[in-house]
Amino acid sequence: MKIFDTHAHYDDDRFDEDREELLIKLKKNGVQHFVNVASSVESIDSTLKLVTEHPESYAALGIHPSDIKGINEKIMEYIKEKILSFDRCVAVGEIGLDYYWGEEAERADQKKWFIRQLELAREVKLPVIIHSRDAAEDTFNIMKDNHAEEIGGVVHCFSYSKEMAKEYVKMGFFIGIGGVVTFKNAKKVVEVVKEIPLESIVLETDCPYLTPSPYRGERNSSVYLPYVAEKIAEIKGISADEVYDVTYKNALKLYRLKEDA
Repeated sequence: MKIFDTHAHYDDDRFDEDREELLIKLKKNGVQHFVNVASSVESIDSTLKLVTEHPESYAALGIHPSDIKGINEKIMEYIKEKILSFDRCVAVGEIGLDYYWGEEAERADQKKWFIRQLELAREVKLPVIIHSRDAAEDTFNIMKDNHAEEIGGVVHCFSYSKEMAKEYVKMGFFIGIGGVVTFKNAKKVVEVVKEIPLESIVLETDCPYLTPSPYRGERNSSVYLPYVAEKIAEIKGISADEVYDVTYKNALKLYRLKEDA
């Protein structure tokens, strides 16, 4: 069993007490690799520090839509410099739109910096990790208008319809599936998993958030990914081993890594 967690936040302070102990435990539980995803300027430095110390991990650098306050071109150049100088940076992210937390007045700024970070990904020739919450139409339109199919990446923590998922798959994007698929009220996500090819799905935690059942509400980690894989297997009527195998290869393809990474 080989697992690749395509989206984690192990630099989060909820891991401060036992981070090293937990990261050692991952390998024993089949987790070969994880991508630590930055979401703010501060987390860029903490992500790089963590990934430098853990050779099984990779970095994604970008600014989350809820953290765009104070962003300017100088920060964009700073991110670009960090990406180009760090050989284990595999994506620009997480970037996108979040209308759940953002106020109406902030939406124009969110769109501006989403588009700018898509440009950044094109400049550095890396895929993107898309965060989209309560912003289905605007996210999709921006990606279409800016030819995101030429950039590639993953729509992380997918929460929209199966029809929308199919559109992203047509664009060549992967769909990130995590603990939400195990929730009792996760009808949309279950439909998405059922309708799209396994070859378009990657496993993710978004830890410390979105812990799968039966541990919902506790701190999440990559150790719980078997619950996600087993649920996907159940939905698709296949073995968990097939889910592990295909999603692992998908993650390598998503982040343009070699098989023996």
